[in-house]
Amino acid sequence: MTVFADVPEQPEAKRLLEAALADGPAHAYLLHGPAGVGKRAAARAFAGALLGDARRVDAGIHPDLRVLQPLGEMIRIDDIRALHHDLHMRPFEADRRVYLVFDAHRMNEDAAAALLKDLEEPPAYVTFLLVADELGHLPETIRSRCQLVPFRRLSREAVQSWIAERAPDLPPDEAGVLGRVSGGRLDRAARLLEDAARARRAALLAAARGAYRDERFDPAAAASVVLEGARAHGAVARKHEQELVDGLDLPPREAEQRVRRAEFGAERAELLAALDDLGSWYRDLVVVANGAESAAVNADLLGELREDATGEAGARAEDAAGVVRQAWREAEELNLNASLFLEALFVRLRRSFV
Repeated sequence: MTVFADVPEQPEAKRLLEAALADGPAHAYLLHGPAGVGKRAAARAFAGALLGDARRVDAGIHPDLRVLQPLGEMIRIDDIRALHHDLHMRPFEADRRVYLVFDAHRMNEDAAAALLKDLEEPPAYVTFLLVADELGHLPETIRSRCQLVPFRRLSREAVQSWIAERAPDLPPDEAGVLGRVSGGRLDRAARLLEDAARARRAALLAAARGAYRDERFDPAAAASVVLEGARAHGAVARKHEQELVDGLDLPPREAEQRVRRAEFGAERAELLAALDDLGSWYRDLVVVANGAESAAVNADLLGELREDATGEAGARAEDAAGVVRQAWREAEELNLNASLFLEALFVRLRRSFV
C-alpha cells in the first residue's frame, strides 16, 4: 500500500509528493485546489511519512507536528507568532518538524506577512505544509516560496466508487445521482450519504423553488432552513471533537479551542455547501431552459426542473444564480451575521423573479 492510497485520483499531486519523499523534502509545500478533493488527507499522509508515525499524525498528537487552522473566520498574526515561538526548537523524536497550516488562504495580511519571514529562512529541519482552497487570497511572496502541489476536482466515476465503498447497499442509480450532485467533492458526497443531509437538501431546494412559485414566500423561513442545517452540522462536529479531546491530555483552553474550531468550521462548511446547492438549482433551470438537460446537476429532479424552466422562472434564473454566486463569495470572505445575511439573500432572490 502506498502512502497516498486513501487519496483518490490526483496523479500529479501524488507524483510530486512521492518524489519529495524519495529525494528529500523542500522546506515548504502549498497544496491547493477545491475543497473536498483530498488535500487534507494527502497533507496528513505526507506529514506521517516525513515523521514516520502516521497514526499519531492522524490523531494530531505527534510531538514534532504542529497543526494550525483558523479559530473563527481567519488565521491571525497571533496564531503565526505562536507557531514561530517553537520554530527553532530541535525535533523531539523525528529528524524534522512539520508545520501543517490548514485553510492557509484564510490568513489575514498581517498573518501572511509574519509567516513569510519564517518561510524565507526556516531551520533546515523544518517542513511547512500549507493547504489552501484557492491561491488568489495568498500573496505571491508566499506562493513563490513554496513548492506548488495542485489538486483537481475528482471525476464522477471516482466519487461514485468512493460512495459505493462506503454505502454498498445504495442502488447504483442513486449513487450515480449523488456522484453528480457532489460536484467532484468527497465532502459533499459524504454529506449526501446522511439521511438528515438529504432531508436538508430537499428542504433547501423547496425553498429555492418557493422564491418563484410561492406568492406567500417568506425569506425568514427560507433562511431558517439553511441556518438549522448549519447548526445541526456544527453540533455533530462539536460532539465528535469533544469525544476526541476527552481522550487526550490537553490543556483546557486548547481543548475548548479545538472543539470551537470544529463546530465553527462545520457550520461554515455547511453554509457554503447550502449556497452551492442553492446556486446549482438556478443554474440547472438555465441549462434545462436552453435544452442542455445532460448538464444538469440535480439530475434526480429533472421533472421539476422541466416544469419550472418552461415558465418565467427559466428566463430569470440566471440573475438568481448570479445573486447566489455573489452571496457565496461574501460568505466565504467575510465574517457575517448568518441569520441577517441569509434572510437578505432570499429577499434578493425573490426580487430576481418578480
